[in-house]
Amino acid sequence: MAAAELTQRNQYLSFTLAGGDYAVGILQVKEILQFEGVTRVPSVPPSVRGVINLRGAVVPVIDLAVKFGLSATPVTNRTCVLIVEASLDGERTVMGVIADAVREVLELGPEDIEPAPAFGTQVRVDFLMGMAKAGKGFVLLLDLDRVISAGERELAAQLGESPAPSAAMAAATAAAAPATEARPR
Repeated sequence: MAAAELTQRNQYLSFTLAGGDYAVGILQVKEILQFEGVTRVPSVPPSVRGVINLRGAVVPVIDLAVKFGLSATPVTNRTCVLIVEASLDGERTVMGVIADAVREVLELGPEDIEPAPAFGTQVRVDFLMGMAKAGKGFVLLLDLDRVISAGERELAAQLGESPAPSAAMAAATAAAAPATEARPR
């Protein structure tokens, strides 16, 4: 394979969500955590499941299923949180994204990626970078920078960047009290 071809191939982390297969650029994924619960925060968009304490930092957790108009992601033993970095108004912001399960890392080149379908998906077309062939099916490639909305941007700014802790931030970081929503054993 020529060096020019190698530079065009990118890696994507694939995961399942509400029966569909999705993927995000691997460079946006900072880590994968087993879902152990979130602390709910009042007055946030419905797609924000809550926040987690990640080594002392408050990280909002988004349920993409709700964002896509589906029912909330059920918590199972395979449910996980992808800690991702998205560009929000030009600044990098760390957020959590709930997934039913992580699948695999895909290495894709331009020849593997088709344009996003204009119909038949549960996801708005502007949230998609395209779709890729994976095995016998397809994986929808998400553009996380577009998926994260203004509501989540405001929440991330309020929780993660505010110089004075808000009541929500204080509640989220207070204590090592058990989370209000926990994973089943």
